[in-house]
Amino acid sequence: MKAMIVIPARYASSRLPGKPLLVAGGKPLIQHTYEKAAAASADRVIVATDDERILETVRGFGGEAVMTSADHQTGTARVAEAAEKVAAAEGEVADIIVNMQGDEPETDPAHLDALIAVHRAALGSERPAFVSTLVCPFAPEPADGPGSPQDPSCVKALLGHQRPDGGCDALYFSRALAPYPRDEGGRVTDPTAYYLHIGIYAFSAASLKAYDTLPAGRLEAIEKLEQLRILEAGERIAAAIVPQAAPGIDTPADFEAFKKRLAAAG
Repeated sequence: MKAMIVIPARYASSRLPGKPLLVAGGKPLIQHTYEKAAAASADRVIVATDDERILETVRGFGGEAVMTSADHQTGTARVAEAAEKVAAAEGEVADIIVNMQGDEPETDPAHLDALIAVHRAALGSERPAFVSTLVCPFAPEPADGPGSPQDPSCVKALLGHQRPDGGCDALYFSRALAPYPRDEGGRVTDPTAYYLHIGIYAFSAASLKAYDTLPAGRLEAIEKLEQLRILEAGERIAAAIVPQAAPGIDTPADFEAFKKRLAAAG
């Protein structure tokens, strides 16, 4: 099965305008992300953008990019359009399509490989997964407050038993503390027993196309988590467990921290 990584990248950002083109270490942010994707085992990497500046920047460093509509409300929709354009131009598209966030330039290529491997196995099972995603244990600290399992901005993944291929099924995702430690009165004593959801997904071409046809769900509306639409529709989500998540870049402070880590790494 061939795999393709698609990186949705738009210029507009309320907190960090022009984020993909911000320069760190002599390279635009989108190039850092692209190079991490290219270091994985996928057969192809494409940036899907709605901005000519990003398109030309990617092509300028030798990457592949396609223009997509500016009207998409989600990165998944942008990835789906890019895949459709590839299929229309070439008559086929990869078996596995990974939606990788453009603002996570420190993503470990090995994590992308783990996701692709789990989705490949999930597609070959008796009940193929609609999508596969990444999760990791929370860090040992903090046990409370920002960045902990108690933080509603950190989405918790509830998982089934791990299979021999290293994957498992996601049973639910929540912003709430789940599972709830009843015996401890809601106090988290071991954050590493909880799993953080990492928003990188692997689709088949068919499931990527079908995603927008799934009805919006009640749980999705309550939690404001798109992936719950898939579970509410009765579809399966597989998960690959990796050691840790890469820091995302959402604010100017995040970007400055990234530049410092980049400089320290030489």
